[in-house]
Amino acid sequence: MNFLKNAKRFLLVSALTYLFLKAFFLSGFLSEYMQQIILLSFIIILTSLGLNVIYGYTGQFSLGHAGFYGLGAYMAAYLGTIFKVEGLWTFLPILFMSGTAAGLVGYLVGIPILRLKDDFLAIATLGFGILIRVLLDNSDQFIESLGGSRGFIGIPKIVNLELAFWTTTFLILITRNLIFSRFGLFWQCIKDDELAATAFGLNTASLKLTAFTFGCFLAGLGGALYAYLYSFLHPSNFDFLKSIDFLIIVIVGGMGSITGTIYAGLLWVAVIEGLRFALPAQMLDLRWVLIPVLLILVMMWRPFGLFSRRESRFLGLSDPA
Repeated sequence: MNFLKNAKRFLLVSALTYLFLKAFFLSGFLSEYMQQIILLSFIIILTSLGLNVIYGYTGQFSLGHAGFYGLGAYMAAYLGTIFKVEGLWTFLPILFMSGTAAGLVGYLVGIPILRLKDDFLAIATLGFGILIRVLLDNSDQFIESLGGSRGFIGIPKIVNLELAFWTTTFLILITRNLIFSRFGLFWQCIKDDELAATAFGLNTASLKLTAFTFGCFLAGLGGALYAYLYSFLHPSNFDFLKSIDFLIIVIVGGMGSITGTIYAGLLWVAVIEGLRFALPAQMLDLRWVLIPVLLILVMMWRPFGLFSRRESRFLGLSDPA
C-alpha cells in the first residue's frame, strides 16, 4: 500500500483548508468558544470515523462507542498526571498510548462479543458502554485523582488547531488507504455477505476483530484529544446518548463513506451549536425537538445517507460500489 498514492489532491485540499482556518483563528474574528467548537468538530469526525469502520464498513452494530471514547479520554488525563504532561511533545506519546489502550480493550472485549450478530451485538456493546459509564462514575473509589462523579479536573489545555486538524487529517488518510486496500475490502465483503465471505476462505472472526480494534483505537484518540481540549472530564460526557450521536453521524453521512462521515460530523456540530445561538435561552431545549425532525426529513430524503458508499474526488478514490 502506497501511503501517499492518489492522495495529492486530498493533501492539497487539507493544506488549503488549514491555511484558511489558521487565518480565521489569527484574525480575531472567531471567539475562543467558536474556535473550541471547530476543534471539537475534528474530534467528532475522528471518533465517528472509527464507528464507520466498525458499522459502516464491516456491518457490526455497535452501541458502545462512547465507552471507548471515554476510556481514551480518562486514560490520557490520568497518564498526563503521572508523566506531568504540559506541552505538545510530551502529549503526543500520551495520545498514542490512550488510543492503543482503547484499542486493546476493544480487542479483549471484541473476542467474546463479536461472536454475536445484529441486535444481540448491539445489546452487548450497549451493556459495555453502560458498564464504562458506571465505572467512571465510581472511579474515585479506585483512583482518587479520576474524580468519579465529580469529574476529572486540572487537565492542561494543549490541543490547538494544528494538533486537532493534522491528527484528524493523518488518520483519515490512514483509514482511507486501509479501507480501500485489499485488506479493507475484505471487511466490506463481510458486511455484504458474511456467509459467502466465509465460504471463500476469509477468516471473518479475525477480520471483524481487527476492524473493531481499529475503530476503538480511533475512538480512544478522539477521547484523548477531547480531554486536552476541554481540560475537564465528566462521566456524563461518555454515556449512551453520546454513542447515539456518533451513530447518527455515520448513518446520516452514509454507511461506508469517509466523505459522508466528514460532512455529517461538521453538519452535526454546526446544527447542535447553531441552534444554541439561534434559539432564545428559555427555548434552548426546543432544539431536541427540531433535531429529530431534521433527522426524519433527512432520512426521508436520503434513506441511505448523504453519501452512501460514495466518496469525494478530493479523497483521490473512485466509488467502491
